[in-house]
Amino acid sequence: MDRGGCRLNGGGGGDSDGSGSRAHGMITLEDLESFSEDQLSDSGNGSLEEEGETMEDDEPDRLLHYWQDVARGHQVEVPRDMATPIQQLTTNNHGSHERESIPFTLITRKEKCGEALYEKRHYEKAYWACITVHEETYEQSICYGFMKLMRYICQQNSSGSYLGMTIPIVTVVRTDDMHHTLSRSVTVAYYLPTPHQVQPPLPYDTDIVIEEWSATIVYTRPFAGPTNEETILHQINIMAEVLDSPGICLNDSFIVAGYTNPAAANRQNEIWFVERH
Repeated sequence: MDRGGCRLNGGGGGDSDGSGSRAHGMITLEDLESFSEDQLSDSGNGSLEEEGETMEDDEPDRLLHYWQDVARGHQVEVPRDMATPIQQLTTNNHGSHERESIPFTLITRKEKCGEALYEKRHYEKAYWACITVHEETYEQSICYGFMKLMRYICQQNSSGSYLGMTIPIVTVVRTDDMHHTLSRSVTVAYYLPTPHQVQPPLPYDTDIVIEEWSATIVYTRPFAGPTNEETILHQINIMAEVLDSPGICLNDSFIVAGYTNPAAANRQNEIWFVERH
């Protein structure tokens, strides 16, 4: 299977020294789309505009080269054909542009000593673009899946247009019966923005499937920090402990929802348990 030039070895997304900086990890869709031109100018890797040059002259190449440099530090290779998606995500997803949040209805919220233990939410049925990946490690699968979805979002679809970003990006993970290990089968999913829900653009990539997810009840719990196999399994077990009746939704399939840049020191995530029908 073509990996789209995206490779990740070792690492695992954890902090290197407890300070929030990562020695190994991955570049994901959120890393690329959340980075602004101003941040790049202030990053210490050189200005986007140098004497005799303008941003318009070679902006896609500059953004690509920057992210290739960053990716090498995370043992990820960003292929040349990602230049256009990177440029589109960067220019469309900062400034006045707001990413659409997936709509839901809050049913109840349980707290203890002011801390949110979990929320019970209702999500309406909706269309998602999904790709299921079976790489050697969880991190490789996430990297590969995100790269594929980036191309779909950025014009490699039947509408020929940039579709727009939504949050969170979710990952469906599967465990063994005891919730001790993650399966290598990982599904990365992107909620189609509202204007595309009636008639979702079809992907050119046959590995991406448009699925209609039925309306469902979800129990969610927030957590901060990196998402890797160890932290995901830890959060699954915490959620099972705090739920009043975990049997109503406990099985071998769970969802990790990411809201912020995974390279951030205090990344915001949620673990989702889906209620059984």
